[in-house]
Amino acid sequence: MDNNNSLRSSMMTKISFLNIIAFLLLFPFFVWAQVDRVGSARFPDHPRILLLKGEEASINKTVSADKTWGQLNQAILTECDAMLALAPLERIKIGRRLLSTSREGLRRIFYLAFAYRMTHQEKYLKRAEQELLAVSAFSDWNPTHFLDVAEMTMAVSIGYDWLYNDLSAQSRSAIREAILKKGIEPSLDTKFNSWLTVTNNWNQVCNAGIAYGAMAIYEDQPELAKRIINRSIESIVLPMGDYSPNGAYPEGYSYWGYGTSFNVMFISALDKLFGTDFGLSQKPGFLNSAGYMENMTGPTGDAFNYSDSGLTGELQPAMFWFANKLKDPSLLWEERRYLTNPAETKRQVKDRLLPATLLWSNGISMNAIRAPKSTMWVGSGTTPVAMMRTSWTDPAAIYVGFKGGSPGTNHAHMDAGSFVMDADGVRWAMDFGMQSYETLESKGVDLWNKTQNSQRWQVFRYNNYVHNTLTINDSLQRVAGKSEITSSSNTPLFMNATTDLTAVYKGSVAKAKRGIAIMNKDYVVVRDELETLPTATTVRWTMLTSATVTVNGNKAELTKDGKKLTLLVQEPATIVLKTWSTDPPHEYDAPNPGTMRVGFDVTVPANAKTALTVLLIPEKAAKKIATNVQPLDQWPH
Repeated sequence: MDNNNSLRSSMMTKISFLNIIAFLLLFPFFVWAQVDRVGSARFPDHPRILLLKGEEASINKTVSADKTWGQLNQAILTECDAMLALAPLERIKIGRRLLSTSREGLRRIFYLAFAYRMTHQEKYLKRAEQELLAVSAFSDWNPTHFLDVAEMTMAVSIGYDWLYNDLSAQSRSAIREAILKKGIEPSLDTKFNSWLTVTNNWNQVCNAGIAYGAMAIYEDQPELAKRIINRSIESIVLPMGDYSPNGAYPEGYSYWGYGTSFNVMFISALDKLFGTDFGLSQKPGFLNSAGYMENMTGPTGDAFNYSDSGLTGELQPAMFWFANKLKDPSLLWEERRYLTNPAETKRQVKDRLLPATLLWSNGISMNAIRAPKSTMWVGSGTTPVAMMRTSWTDPAAIYVGFKGGSPGTNHAHMDAGSFVMDADGVRWAMDFGMQSYETLESKGVDLWNKTQNSQRWQVFRYNNYVHNTLTINDSLQRVAGKSEITSSSNTPLFMNATTDLTAVYKGSVAKAKRGIAIMNKDYVVVRDELETLPTATTVRWTMLTSATVTVNGNKAELTKDGKKLTLLVQEPATIVLKTWSTDPPHEYDAPNPGTMRVGFDVTVPANAKTALTVLLIPEKAAKKIATNVQPLDQWPH
């Protein structure tokens, strides 16, 4: 009897322990599923994600009516034909990531499923099914780096849903099991789902990917599917809060292309399923971010690549969704440039979300896309920015991208006050942007520690020494500081913006302000105004460039691609310009061939006020220079 009681007690203890474990495992799930938005909504039959049955007809109409759309559609089909000969993907990690495999999985499956729906050619179905089964057979989708799981879940869910009626029962079973076991279930585990509570791109990508899994297998897991979708709706509002108040995306160009695109993939799928996005698209600033993104590319085609961004501008499928939502075709001016340039096609077909461009095209003709009216865009929020240009249609136009913000923001560098500049089809003032994470992580760099004295800020491309900003007393910018855009004006002959940099130089100066202006549509002014503490202060003014630089006193001549730009220090007039190498100081730093820094050092006395005024003058404006530049508080705003 005692043995039975002991056994029963032991069993009850195990059951209670398992119940506790189950609760802890699902705790975040319940936290994020408190509001039942989906309710008793009836899901459409397959295909139900993004493109319902029969909606291919509208895409075919668009493709037939416009040559450019026809060429894009053909480029996707041609790329699918090239995929037919490829071996199925294998579970190959690079460092801690499976992400490149997941992204290629999304590209292949999205493209092939799209091609089959558009053409009904069996070869695309069979190749997609082969890929779906291959990745479904992986041991896992690498939940320790959950972006990998999210992108693979989206890939497999689109393929499963779009090809559902033509897949064999055996294939459907294997794929459905993978979505559940390798996608959805790991998202319930607290070891893997910290992304539910963050405010960056991880939240957007992971919620979108896992929600696609729920949408795909709804018939088999209806309650779980609804709870997952509810959870995603509740959680994704966290990063969407960072678009407030007016659309500046805190993580920069490339991460807008990542986080916002997956956010739109999620919203668009909700709309298609339920006829509503449950108010997500109306979150403050979200729709305004289309204007931010459009203005983030200069006339050279290079992006304003601050923080961990790439340099080259890219087609952004999500912009077509925004243009439709806002009924503003001018938002597609940059996208039109990419679509109508045949040389861009090879790059476009590497974009895993490219088919969504046709899904969101809404039949718009390239001829209906007109240049934007405004030549300036200013945004506040987590990372304040200002972008200004002299023209949208002149390839030689002057363009300036200027930022405030904080090094403490996700993916940020110590680049508050930095800027880029294009003129005459050349990027004169540049930014290195990101260095591949794997090249740093594999060498043991503590890359994601953002404390003031962390190794992150020793990476050459990440600190203020190599950005187009100030370095004061040879010190790093303050991680805890933030600079705001304090004023701006789109006056055509004096477009300008100013920022207060005092907080990012706390302890080094009493005040620091910077203003940048395009004067008379001819040249650029960069003006800094400083107030020092009761000690003498050394200030370094730096501009990074890929041009050839010849220094002559307070002037430097920059030449590149047969064009010239003069850098003139107007005050202090006694300045002697110099150049510095961009050779990497550490073994882990990326090489920086063909670049240099140009600028000057100045010592400012204790308790003094001083101004630094630099002009960047394209060759054709050499004789149009004003004799003096007004103090910042007199600039129009």
